[in-house]
Amino acid sequence: MKKREVKEMKRRLFVWLILLCVCFLLVTYTQPEACSSLLVTKGASDDGSVMITYTCDAEFHPRLEYTPAADHDEDSLEIADWHGNVRGKVKQVPHTHAVVDLMNEYQLVIGETTFGGREELRDSSGLLHYWDMMELALQRAKTVREAIKVMTDLVAEYGYRSSGESFSLGDTREAWIMEMIGPGEGGKGALWVALKVPDGYISCHANKARIGEFPLDDPERCLYSENVISFAIEKGYFDPKSGKPFRFCDVYCPPTPKNKRYAEARVWSIFRRAAPSENFSPDYHRAVEGAEPYPLWIKPDKKLSVADVFALMRDHYEGTDYDMTKGIDAGPYGCPNRWRPIEWMVDSIEYAWERPISTQQTAFSFVSQSRSWLPNAVGGVYWYGMDDTYTTCYVPLYCGIDTIPRSFTKGSLQKFSWDSAWWVFNLVANYACLKYSYMISEIQAVQKEIEGEFFRLQPETDKTAVELDKRDKILVTNFLTNYSVTQGEMVVNRWRELGEYLITKYNDGYVKDEEGEPQEKGYPESWLNEVLKSRPEQFLLPVKEEKKPESELVD
Repeated sequence: MKKREVKEMKRRLFVWLILLCVCFLLVTYTQPEACSSLLVTKGASDDGSVMITYTCDAEFHPRLEYTPAADHDEDSLEIADWHGNVRGKVKQVPHTHAVVDLMNEYQLVIGETTFGGREELRDSSGLLHYWDMMELALQRAKTVREAIKVMTDLVAEYGYRSSGESFSLGDTREAWIMEMIGPGEGGKGALWVALKVPDGYISCHANKARIGEFPLDDPERCLYSENVISFAIEKGYFDPKSGKPFRFCDVYCPPTPKNKRYAEARVWSIFRRAAPSENFSPDYHRAVEGAEPYPLWIKPDKKLSVADVFALMRDHYEGTDYDMTKGIDAGPYGCPNRWRPIEWMVDSIEYAWERPISTQQTAFSFVSQSRSWLPNAVGGVYWYGMDDTYTTCYVPLYCGIDTIPRSFTKGSLQKFSWDSAWWVFNLVANYACLKYSYMISEIQAVQKEIEGEFFRLQPETDKTAVELDKRDKILVTNFLTNYSVTQGEMVVNRWRELGEYLITKYNDGYVKDEEGEPQEKGYPESWLNEVLKSRPEQFLLPVKEEKKPESELVD
C-alpha cells in the first residue's frame, strides 16, 4: 500500500474517532442525550432481512464516513482520544474491510446505546472505548459471531474504558444483543454477555441494561465472560444464597424510577406498537411497585417491513396517556419537543419530561437491511437519516459503494450552511416547531413521497445490480455508488426546497393560502382556555354599556 494512501486512511480514521468521541462525551455525561436501538430478525421481517436501527442522540454535527478496504504492513494501530492524543496501540491486522459508517462490505452492522450502570466500574486505565471496538470489529469481522469475538478479545487484551454499553449486532442471518461493563479502576478486561435474538422475534434497548437471566451452557445462542457472575459475587452485587436468579441488568445496572422512566418507556412504546395484541402495560416504566419488567424480546403481531421499522423509530407516544403532542406543555400547536434539561425542579420537587424515541437531539440515525439471498454489495442497505427521526428522510446507501453523498460529509455545529445535509434537515425540523400541527403534515407528505419512491425503486435497483455483479464487480460498485449518491443529494435538494417553502408559507404567524395571501389562523380554543385559566382578567375586554334612549330614562 502506498504511503499516501496509508496517510489518507489514518486521516479518515482520526476524523471518525473524533466524531464518535464527541458523540460519546455528550451522550455519556448528559443523560438527556442518548440513543435507541431496535433489532429485527429474519423471521420477523417481511422480506427475510435482518434489520438493526440506531439513533445517535447528542448535540453534535455528524459527518457520514466511508473507509475503504485496505492491506496493512504496519504491526500496530494507534488509538487516539478526541483531542488527537495517542492513548496506546493495538495490533494491526493484514487486511481491513470497507465500511460505510457503521455497516461493512459483508453486511455486518453494529449499533449501541449507553446504559452507564455502576459508576465505580469505569476503568480509566483501559485503552478501548466502545466506539473503538465497534470500528475495529467492522473492519475485521464478517459476521456477528466474529465481531463479538473481535470486541471481547480486544478488551480482554487492552482493557475497556467506557461505562456500561448495550450493542446491537446484525449480519445476513442473525441479530444479537450484547451488554458490557468495565471491572473498575485497575481491573482487567470487561464483564459481558451476548444473546442471540430468537428468529421471528424483535428486541430493543434504550440506555438501560436489558439482559436478565441467560443460559450458561448454550454457546449457540449465548456467550459471556467467564467471570461475569463470580465478579458480581466478589463485589457484593449478587448473593447466590438469596434464592434469586442472576440477572445481568439488575446486577450491573440496578433499576430505579428515574432510569425506568427515561429508558424503559421507549422499549414499551416499540413493543406496544409492534405487538398491540399483547397490551403491554405502562406500569413498569412508571415505576409501579410490583410491575413486571418488559421481556428482552417479543414476537410482533405481523412481520415488519422497512417502512414499519421507520415508523417504529418515529414516536412521541402518540395516542397514549403520555402523548407529547397534547397538553399545555406541547404549546398551542402540539409540538412534541421538550427543551432540555429533561429533569427540572419546582418548589424543591423533581420532575421530568417524557423521553421519546424521536427527539430533536438526534444527530443521525440508521435502519439497516442485511439480506442473505443477495450478493453482499447489493444485499446490505444502510438507510441513513440526519437529525430528528420524525422529520428526516431516510436515504438508501448500499454497502457496496465507494463514495458517499458530499453534503452528508460537510458542515460544523458552529455555522449554518445550506451545503450541509445536517443543517438542512435541522432547519426544517426547528422551523416546524413554530406551527407544528400545521407544518408536520407537510413535512410528512414529502417524506412519505420520497421514501415510498425508494421502496418502489428498490426491487429494480437490486435486480440491475445483481446482473452487473455477475459480470463486473467494478460496474456494480459504480452503479450502486451513483444511485446512492444521486438519491442522497436529491433528498437534500428537496429538503432545501421544503425549508424555503415552509419559511415562505408560515411567516410572521400567518399562513399563506393557495393564492399566496396571508391568513390569520390564531390559536386553538383549547389552548386559549388554558391561557385564560392562568390569567382570567388580563385579556378580558370590558363590555361597553349601551346608551339608552332619553325616552327610556323618563320615569
